[in-house]
Amino acid sequence: MANAKELIPDLSGKMKVENNTREIYWEYFGKREKEVVCLLNGLAMDTRSWMTVLPQVYPEFDVLLYNYFGQAGPPGQESSCLDEPYFIPKFAEYLAGVMDIVGVKKIHIMGVSYGGFVAADFARLFPERTLTITLSGIILQREMFFQIYQDLSLLFYRSGDKVFEVYTHYMYEKIFGQNFAARIYGETMEKMRQNFYARYNPKKHCLIRLTEAQNPYFAATDENPMLYSAIKAPMLILAGEEDRTIPIWVQRKIPSIVPDTRFIPLPECGHLTYLEQPDLFWSNLRAFLRAKKTDY
Repeated sequence: MANAKELIPDLSGKMKVENNTREIYWEYFGKREKEVVCLLNGLAMDTRSWMTVLPQVYPEFDVLLYNYFGQAGPPGQESSCLDEPYFIPKFAEYLAGVMDIVGVKKIHIMGVSYGGFVAADFARLFPERTLTITLSGIILQREMFFQIYQDLSLLFYRSGDKVFEVYTHYMYEKIFGQNFAARIYGETMEKMRQNFYARYNPKKHCLIRLTEAQNPYFAATDENPMLYSAIKAPMLILAGEEDRTIPIWVQRKIPSIVPDTRFIPLPECGHLTYLEQPDLFWSNLRAFLRAKKTDY
């Protein structure tokens, strides 16, 4: 297994999009001789967020990472962060563009939380380029509890610095399962919270725009509840049994939309499955990627 501290991308760059007026930052790990998996960021992540877990799939697979609009990494590694509408299908299209730059025809896609929206749209829009799709902490139709959570999050984002700081406490209480929260509660969780606040307090508009991009996503499924039945690639769902952001019982609806789906509940696990139950999460993902079918 590769040493996470020593990992640097073999290729990286910024892709010009929207008539050369915007940029998407991307990284590629590998020599383009193996199958490729793209790890799709959650809402407040960027490419750096994957470094500690990248050895779970690399170097057995090449890995492609990129930042959506509003996900600013360190200087030189940021995508455009303008205060303007963002669109999830566009994020999927940008992935296809990065694949063209690197020379990758087909890909395994894995999306956690917000990244699941992007993964689902990529698999729907580019079925011929999708080998497998893995989702965690995601829904493919509007759910009222999630709508309420989204509306509440937007209220926090728009209500000033002090209210936003209160939100960061609320968020870190909500996203983890009981056991993981108990392990990191205190100094570790507070450091995570402070990093999140420092990164996004000056750029709350990014969180607002990324969250608002979910509105047309759900509006499309209101019009056609079976929209994502267009996904033809085999699908794996890894759902935390203690996920309070997107409860497991709503994630269980996904196989009724995409029949070629294997659903695996992860015990004692909240929303961030890949961190909270790494052995179960990554072993299942690797087996699925190797087999490229749900009966692995």
